[in-house]
Amino acid sequence: MKAYDIKKGNVVEHNGGVYQVRDIERSSPQGRGGNVRFRFVMYSIPGGNKLDASFDGDDDLREVDMSRRQCTYSYKDGEAFVFLDDEDYTPYTLDADAVGDAAGYIVDDLTGIYVQLIEDAPVAIQLPQSVAMEVVDTPPELKGGTATKRPKPAKLSTGIEIMVPEYIGNGEKVWVNTTTGEFAGRAE
Repeated sequence: MKAYDIKKGNVVEHNGGVYQVRDIERSSPQGRGGNVRFRFVMYSIPGGNKLDASFDGDDDLREVDMSRRQCTYSYKDGEAFVFLDDEDYTPYTLDADAVGDAAGYIVDDLTGIYVQLIEDAPVAIQLPQSVAMEVVDTPPELKGGTATKRPKPAKLSTGIEIMVPEYIGNGEKVWVNTTTGEFAGRAE
């Protein structure tokens, strides 16, 4: 596959690794006879390490077939996470390195997760946009304080910490945006 055919979201092999292309910048040549260059912002699979790489439009890249299966989080097996395919209940096991920071958002029976597979081997997960999580430790609201609603830190059931509005208390469930790690409202 030529570099100029690659679209965002494609998965390619580069330097012996596998990367998903997240962003593409095209630079036009200066002067005559120059080649169009493409700068790809790519993330390694697994691992999610960012890599910037530039290619000529005619450079050949091997596209890797990646599929996605919708899954539900099942249980933790030592350091590994086990997800069950929503359709055929195939278990997919990913170790902590492959899950990475996403581990902080994985709560019991979490649905709407996509497990990414390369040649049927699970390599990465994609979380739902937001996850409902329980607040386990946050300071009480300051009574009679200033009128400004200052956010305060809250520790969630998986151990991650986010900032929440002052009125949120221990034991409450909140929606957390998994992309930004920010409070996204009270959950029922």
